[in-house]
Amino acid sequence: MLIHKDYKPIASSLITPEAIYQERRSLMKLTASAAVLAVASPLSAALAFQKQKSALDLTPFDLVTSYNNFYEFSVDKEGPAKLSKHFKPRPWTVAIGGEVQKPQTLDIDAIIKKIPLEERIYRLRCVEGWAMVIPWVGFPLSSLLKASGLTSKSKYVEFETLFDPAQFPGQKQSFGNIPFPYHEGLRIDEAMHPLTILAVGLYGKELMPQNGAPIRLVVPWKYGFKSIKSIVKITLKEHQTRSTWNEVAPKEYGFYANVNPAVDHPRWSQARERVIGKFFKQDTLAFNGYGAEVAHLYKGMDLKKFF
Repeated sequence: MLIHKDYKPIASSLITPEAIYQERRSLMKLTASAAVLAVASPLSAALAFQKQKSALDLTPFDLVTSYNNFYEFSVDKEGPAKLSKHFKPRPWTVAIGGEVQKPQTLDIDAIIKKIPLEERIYRLRCVEGWAMVIPWVGFPLSSLLKASGLTSKSKYVEFETLFDPAQFPGQKQSFGNIPFPYHEGLRIDEAMHPLTILAVGLYGKELMPQNGAPIRLVVPWKYGFKSIKSIVKITLKEHQTRSTWNEVAPKEYGFYANVNPAVDHPRWSQARERVIGKFFKQDTLAFNGYGAEVAHLYKGMDLKKFF
């Protein structure tokens, strides 16, 4: 079962803006109780959490798992859920190498058993202009990188998605000129930031294939395409890493991809967003609402040039 005895909710003050944090006191009590329940019955903790209303107004589970961008399966939003029913997330290993002291290949279940899991309720903002609020289960990426031993040359982190056309029908035909396997990258300070996590579940359940099973990146202040899915390789590098969408269309998709309502996509505005499951649009927040935690990472940078 995904949520084990070490599962714990992270302090909400580290995840959400203060205003929302103040509204979530009742939810904090719930998640604390859920963590206790998880010792005896992991599933009961997950179900108890799902039945409650959140001040963050969580996107319903059925929408989170049926409206997805995952071109390895399909270019349609509903396609990944339909085409991933026979996807096999086990056995699965993640290789960590490059500029590290201890290159290693780790089994996904060994990772989950070794590193305590936490709940992180994050906003997700897609570059296409839609958004969700998702309760992820995972752990800080930094904990995995530290275990491999960073060096003075560990300045960027590159991630790679599984390449398996037998399981990913979209990889057989490719979408436009997207080269598979998919790659994404972060600067090391972004990767080591406490908000950056590797997710292995959502809503207290194991991560589903259409959401990036069995392990995916979640960087909440960046557009969703940065949060690469179904990761099999993590490589530390000295120089800026690959970023698939940035390579394919650099004028449309920046390497940093920070959520910025003042920088429009060439074909649409980013000033507003449509929350899935809601009728009215809302204003897009700079850094997706996490500016207090991450804006200092980009001090002195021209965020219109380095978008």
